[in-house]
Amino acid sequence: MRTRWRAALAITAVAFALAGCSAAENGASSTADSAGSGRVPAAPQQGTGGTGKQEQNSKVTPPQAGATDRKLSRSARLELTATKVVDVVAQARGVALGAGGYTGQEATSEDSATLSLAVPADKLDPVLDQLSHLGSSLVKRELNTQDVTEQVVDVEARLTTQRKSVERIRALLSQATSVSDITSIESELTSRESALESLEQQRNSLAGSVAMATVAMSIRSVAAPAPVAEDHSGFLGGLAGGWDAFLTFGGGLLTVLGAVAPFLLIVVPLGWLGWRLNRRRRPVKPEPVHTEG
Repeated sequence: MRTRWRAALAITAVAFALAGCSAAENGASSTADSAGSGRVPAAPQQGTGGTGKQEQNSKVTPPQAGATDRKLSRSARLELTATKVVDVVAQARGVALGAGGYTGQEATSEDSATLSLAVPADKLDPVLDQLSHLGSSLVKRELNTQDVTEQVVDVEARLTTQRKSVERIRALLSQATSVSDITSIESELTSRESALESLEQQRNSLAGSVAMATVAMSIRSVAAPAPVAEDHSGFLGGLAGGWDAFLTFGGGLLTVLGAVAPFLLIVVPLGWLGWRLNRRRRPVKPEPVHTEG
C-alpha cells in the first residue's frame, strides 16, 4: 500500500516538474521573439485620470497646406487708348520701376506701342490699378494665375535624385583603374551632369515666374475729343457773342490795314507831291478891280 502511494506521489511530482519547465520555455521563447523582432511590450493601460489627458493634449496635428504654400505664376494683359502714345509708354515705365520691376521688350511708334513689364508678384494688383488709369481709356484687362506647385515639387525631387546619381558616378570614377572604365564613366558623368544642369535651369525658371509677374501692354492712338460747345443763350451769351464779333471785326480790320500799310507809305507821299506840283502850275487869276461909282 505504501509503495503505491509513493509511486503516485513520484508521478505527480514529475508531472509538475514537466509543466514548470514547459512554462519557462514558453516565456523565454516569447521574450526572445519580442527582442528579435524589435517590438517593445505595450505599457500597462492607465486610468482616465490626468495622465490620459496629458497624452491627449500632447498630440500635435500636422499643418495642412494652404493658399500661402502654393506656388503661383501670375501674368496680366492690358489694352489702352491714348492721344499721346509716347507719353503713356514713359509713364508705364515709371510705374514698373517704382514698384521694383523692369521693362522688357518694347516697340513704340506714333500710332501704337507694345511693351512688356516685370514687377514683383506681390505688387501686381496695385501696379495694374495704376497702369489701367493711364491714357484715355481702358479697353481690356486680363489677369491669369497658374498653380505651379506640383511642378516645383517634382523638379526639386528630381534634383535631389540626380545629385545623388552624379555623386555615385564620381565615386566610381575615383575607383576606376583602366582607361576603358574611366572613359565610359566620364561619358556617363557628363550626361548626368548635363541632366542636372537642365533641372537646375527649370527650377530657376519656375522660381522666377513665381517671384516676378509679367504685364503685357498694348497702347493704341486715338484722336483728341472735340471741345464742348459753350452755351451762348441769354444776356451774357449775347454779350460774349458781340465781344467775339467785335474782336473778329477788329482783327480783320487790323489785318487789312497791315496789308495796305506798305503801299500807303509809297502812295501817300507821291500823291502829296503831285498835288503840290499841280497847284503850282495853275495860272493865278487876277483879282477883279472895283471902280467907284
